[in-house]
Amino acid sequence: MKKVAIVMGSDSDLPVVEKGIAVLREFGIPFEVRVCSAHRTPEEAREFSKNARANGFGAIIAAAGMAAHLAGAVAANTTLPVIGIPVKASLEGLDALLSTVMMPPGIPVATVAINGAANAAYLAAQILAVSDGELAGKLNEARVKAAENVRKKNAEIEKLYQ
Repeated sequence: MKKVAIVMGSDSDLPVVEKGIAVLREFGIPFEVRVCSAHRTPEEAREFSKNARANGFGAIIAAAGMAAHLAGAVAANTTLPVIGIPVKASLEGLDALLSTVMMPPGIPVATVAINGAANAAYLAAQILAVSDGELAGKLNEARVKAAENVRKKNAEIEKLYQ
């Protein structure tokens, strides 16, 4: 199975990213986590991105706040799918959202909600599952379980108000 890379612009992004790490662990997806800044360590970010495919990665999750452009800098240096997590650090996270989602044609970044690390990991899992039937089955099972939980909660609520 391919690995997922999780890169953060700062270690202060770790509390957000941990929700995505939990999802990757749930599905048994191998991953690596690192801090590399598009602005403070641009050479390291570029080299990591350029070599990610050769190093066994199948998708990259990039988290940054304060209008930092880590996901875009990563995407500029790889053709692997890049999933951006805008982190709420200033301006309610809208600066990070806009800098992550507004990419030029040919350099896409899939962008999840502000602080949406869990969905970033689910999306990475879905990307890997395109060529991994076992992982696709795990994702299907998770969806079935989530639907069952909603039905159970609905039944409990209906009992309260009948």
